[in-house]
Formats: sequence, C-alpha cells, structure tokens
Amino acid sequence: MTAKTRTAARYVLFAVVAAMAVLVVAGARLAPHGQAEQLGLPFEGPTASRPFGTDVLGRDVLSRLLHGARATLLPALAATAAVTVVGGGLGLWAGLRGGRGAEAAVRVVDVLAAVPPLLLMLVLAAGQPGSSTALVVAIALATLPLGVRVVRSAARGIAAAGYLETARARGDRPADLLRYDVLPNLAGQVLADACIRLVACVHLTATAGFLGLGPGAPHADWGRMVEENLPGAELSPTAFLAPTLALILFTVSVTLLADRLTTPSGKES
Repeated sequence: MTAKTRTAARYVLFAVVAAMAVLVVAGARLAPHGQAEQLGLPFEGPTASRPFGTDVLGRDVLSRLLHGARATLLPALAATAAVTVVGGGLGLWAGLRGGRGAEAAVRVVDVLAAVPPLLLMLVLAAGQPGSSTALVVAIALATLPLGVRVVRSAARGIAAAGYLETARARGDRPADLLRYDVLPNLAGQVLADACIRLVACVHLTATAGFLGLGPGAPHADWGRMVEENLPGAELSPTAFLAPTLALILFTVSVTLLADRLTTPSGKES
C-alpha cells in the first residue's frame, strides 16, 4: 500500500468516525421527521422521500436512524471515557507502584470479570428501568477489568525499562516523570485500548436496545430498531439492514482507525 493510499484511507476513516460524532450531537435535528411519527403503512419500500422505507409501525426508518445515533453511541462513548479515566488511572498506579496493595486492588476489579455483562445490565436495568445512566454504569463495570489490566501491563513495561530510575536519580519530580516519561510512552496503547473498548461498548449498548433495556419505546436506538424490524425483513429489508449496517460501519471504522493511529507508518503494508 502506497503512502498516498494509506493517507487517503486514514482520512476516510476519520471522516466516517467524525460523521458518527456529528450524528450523536445533531442527528435528531437532521432527521426529516419525528422518531415516533407515523407516515405510512408498515414496511413500505424505499421512496425518494423515505430512502430506507418505513418500519414495523409505518415510521420513517431514516429519521429513526438519525434519532437513534445518540441513544446508541452516547452511552458507549460515556462508558469508554469513564473506564479510560478510572481504569487507566488504577492500572497506571498498579503497574508503577506494584506491591501487595496494587495486586489486591486489581484482584478486586477482576471479580467484575466473572459477572456476565448481560447479567450486569439486566440487574441494573431492573433497579433503574429506562435509565441511560444505569446502562452506562453497567457497560463501564463490564469493561473495566480488561482496561485496568491492559494499562497495568503497559505501565509495568515502562517501569522495568530503567529510564524512570535514571530520571528519579537526576531529581525529576513525580509529575514530570508522568508528563515526560510515562504518559508519552503509554498514549498509543491507551488509545488503541480505548478504541477497541468503544467497539465493545457499542455492541453492548446495541444488545441492551435489542433486549429492551435502557430508554423505552418510542425512543429509537439501533439495537431496538434491529429487533423491531427483524420480523419484516422479507417485506422491507432496508428497515432491518439500515441500523445493522450503521453498527457495522461504525465499529469497523473505529477498529481500522485505531490500527492506523497506533501502527508506525513504516510497518504498514
């Protein structure tokens, strides 16, 4: 792959992810109709005014797709940010400090890994029906253990490299060690981990919508749209395929973008 092709591919991936970010912020304003507005018969085919046709209740699929971007992607982004900050901080502390205290803290977090993510979502959703906050907390708890372990492993490698001891010997302050020696060497791995975690969080958010968790109908989210329109896939495939392809496009783009951002240019093929 030539340098121009790699650059073009990176710009395309950036554009896709940026477009999804715009949908999170302004998708509802861009929608031509309300998410609960009935415009025709169920499962009508695509037309010029409704390019994805209508859904199971005769609502515009495109409008619900735009409205649903926020409900699908925002909880995943919030959970990813929370785990990156909290899990990254705990993993950094455990990796650099070491000792029994750090090991015990990681073991406590590992307990969460034994709980299936769907069970966490079901328990929290039962306690807080229709709550987006409960959904974010459940997804963050489900993905926290792996985030802590990834950062701890990277921090251990930095601690064992030797240059931290050299910096301490010359009198560098802890804040300077973090700023100039630790974080620059950790940034690439944290970024890649955050991108992969974002993909996992989007999958969990869509699964929650498919199961009817989170904000209830008529609020749109892509997982719920898949579940609602699956019975009419033979009558109007676009009503089912539109949210499915939106999920695939976002997750594949984020994964490839993370790979482009964290792979040295000389090693790309």
